[in-house]
Amino acid sequence: MTKRAVVVGYGHYLPERIVENAEFESSIDTTDEWIRTRSGIERRHFAAEGQHTSDLAAEAAKAALAQAGLAAGDIDAIVVATSTPDLTFPSVATMVQQKIGMERGFGFDVQAVCAGFVFALTTANGLILSGQAERVLVIGAETFSRIMDWTDRGTCVLFGDGAGALILEAQECTGTTADRGILSADLNSDGRYKDMLFVDGGVSSTGTSGKLRMQGNALFRQAVEKLASTADAALHKAGLTHSDVDWIVPHQANIRIIQGTAKKLGVPMERVVLTVQDHGNTSAASIPLALSVGAAKGKIKTGDLVLTEAIGGGLAWGAVAIRW
Repeated sequence: MTKRAVVVGYGHYLPERIVENAEFESSIDTTDEWIRTRSGIERRHFAAEGQHTSDLAAEAAKAALAQAGLAAGDIDAIVVATSTPDLTFPSVATMVQQKIGMERGFGFDVQAVCAGFVFALTTANGLILSGQAERVLVIGAETFSRIMDWTDRGTCVLFGDGAGALILEAQECTGTTADRGILSADLNSDGRYKDMLFVDGGVSSTGTSGKLRMQGNALFRQAVEKLASTADAALHKAGLTHSDVDWIVPHQANIRIIQGTAKKLGVPMERVVLTVQDHGNTSAASIPLALSVGAAKGKIKTGDLVLTEAIGGGLAWGAVAIRW
């Protein structure tokens, strides 16, 4: 028998404030049509004043626990993917641990920007396969509205805030591709592309949080190629093909990147879960948000093969194949 990390719970949380594209028209040179045409985004959510990343993450965690019928005490570890933590330290994960009343186990953060949840899932999978944990709460949570330059129309209209969570549980399986759980993962990074997407601040450089900077056109060209490549690699590692995929759940950054990647993979858009229109780019939160929304709406069903893929600053990119 083979041990797998199986999804047994999911949940998400979005801040109450919804910001439609038209709201930007009075402050910067943009229009609803311009934003929709170039990104597919129609609206996004922004965290309220005093609402932190750990607050969003904790709400998503509570939703996942409720959906799974589990209590905080049933969780052995928390892995949070975020690039917008409440504080330099301690980790968001330990703050979530406190907020949900988890008094045992351990928690830590993973930082790979928009690819963060893929890296966190892979890390959680390793914890389960190595026997370090039986149940892991994996969360992607961001408050990117806090690092926006509101004069830069090329970036400030793209991002939003939110959180999503999965609960992974160790289960004995047959060792075949029919198993539920994480079947394979592919992770990559290349620091030569740092200047394509970064924040111009940090503890050891400026002593400030900084603002997000992006070379959109250059990043677009890298994204489609690398996302398709890592998706292929993850499927190959699992012994699967494009035709086996029931759903692609991509990082929700830009509709054109999503469409371009799906085309390269030969997967029709009808089998792609889309939330970018309602959430914008929520960085590490985008994949778990989309997974939770897709499952809650009845699209993603038990036994479906789900392929997730993402790319973010670093550059860092990767994919995970999961039998739901």
